[in-house]
Amino acid sequence: MARGDSAALALLYDRYSGSMLALAQRIVGRGAEAEDVIHDVFLEAWRHSADYDEARGSVKAWLLLRTRSRSLDVQKSARVSKQASGLDDAWLAELGDPSRDTTAGADQARIRQVLVALPPEQREVLLLGYFEGLSSSEMAERVGVPLGTVKSRVAAALSALRSALSDREARSR
Repeated sequence: MARGDSAALALLYDRYSGSMLALAQRIVGRGAEAEDVIHDVFLEAWRHSADYDEARGSVKAWLLLRTRSRSLDVQKSARVSKQASGLDDAWLAELGDPSRDTTAGADQARIRQVLVALPPEQREVLLLGYFEGLSSSEMAERVGVPLGTVKSRVAAALSALRSALSDREARSR
């Protein structure tokens, strides 16, 4: 892509657009706007492909991060009303279903397992922060608990995720 090869862009689109669209739809909640987000991210990838630095992360991670960021921008700019998140275990299981994403690896499956195993209140704040882009204060207001409680829940959940991924990394060596 960095050399102007449009076939490389097509390959990238075929490989990652499904995951990106699912993420954008989950955040934005509207099909056409989610598709616009994906279009914008691929346009940005095309224009800035020469700036990609493999040392900073995988292409998939970069595309999903940009998709999340753009989706949150769309959600906030449209003044989308905050409603119940609906981030339940069934959705979580679907997200980690390897048949839905041919690029899914063992890390994604492990993250899903850890998320499902987290206490619901810890999982809720992580997902509200990631998929809805809520700040800690907004999460506290949404779930009706003190700010310190939200911060403790996020810290505990992130610690569990870190531990699960470091255990996996240590076992693979």
